[in-house]
Amino acid sequence: MEIEFLGTGAGVPAKQRNVTSMALKLLDERNAVWLFDCGEGTQQQILRTNLRPRKIEKIFITHLHGDHIFGLPGLLSSRSFQGGEEPLTIIGPKGIKNYVETSLKISESHVKYPIIYNEIDETGVIFKDHQFTVSCLPLDHRIKCYGYRIEEADHEGELQVDALKELDVPAGPVYGRLKKGEKVELEDGRIIDGKDFVGPSQKGRIVTILGDTRKHPNAEILAKDADLLVHESTFNKNEKKLAKAYFHSTTEEAAEVARDSGVEKLVLTHISARYVGNSARELENEAKAIFPNAQIVRDFDCIDIPFKGNEESEMI
Repeated sequence: MEIEFLGTGAGVPAKQRNVTSMALKLLDERNAVWLFDCGEGTQQQILRTNLRPRKIEKIFITHLHGDHIFGLPGLLSSRSFQGGEEPLTIIGPKGIKNYVETSLKISESHVKYPIIYNEIDETGVIFKDHQFTVSCLPLDHRIKCYGYRIEEADHEGELQVDALKELDVPAGPVYGRLKKGEKVELEDGRIIDGKDFVGPSQKGRIVTILGDTRKHPNAEILAKDADLLVHESTFNKNEKKLAKAYFHSTTEEAAEVARDSGVEKLVLTHISARYVGNSARELENEAKAIFPNAQIVRDFDCIDIPFKGNEESEMI
């Protein structure tokens, strides 16, 4: 599981940062990509990566401001041209369906795959299958805006095949039964207990991705014990009044959410174009003063999200 940042800027595209979009790459887990927000130029950003639009299975929209949705019509059209035929689900606030369908209709764009819309009516769990549960809660922005919590199901322990081979346990259906923790009697009379040859289970990972927001209690609820928290950081600590007036967060506020929620790692994004070079690095330092495992990201940064107990996530 990795997250790649396609745009890390706020409001309008800039030379250093494109507007918001990020891809949660679940290629090992389900051979799919989940996109979160789709600002103008997102498909241009994708062309500079190894991502394939046909792999995009779901698009989650945090809110309907242009810097988070203006890239949708073009990306949806290109996905069709590039051979995407599998259904795609778009999840977001009420109005996202009307926006997409109107854009495609007026431009006479025709996609070759079904688009399934899930306009958020009630918060809580909005998607669940055997692998992942996604829930959302409203945040505090000028328009309806949501944060998303992605929880992975726990992974069963792996069968210790090498140990079984050392005991000359023949491969085949027996391994399947041992994987289930059953006791198996072999042809030579030996009894093998599967529980002795299955490693410990791995707790599923949690990723929290927030939309634009002032500091709000729901952010901490969504981020509780997350392995990775993606939080907007539009302003520095000295512009708290400005952040509040524009319904955004400062570096310190993002770090306080991470600290109080018990997250493993904080990623700062949605950076105002006023911060470049040293001033952008200073944003990271402000957050680290409160929550040391904080990092400001740039376009095309990719962060691995390991299982707990493995080495720390690293930026690629």
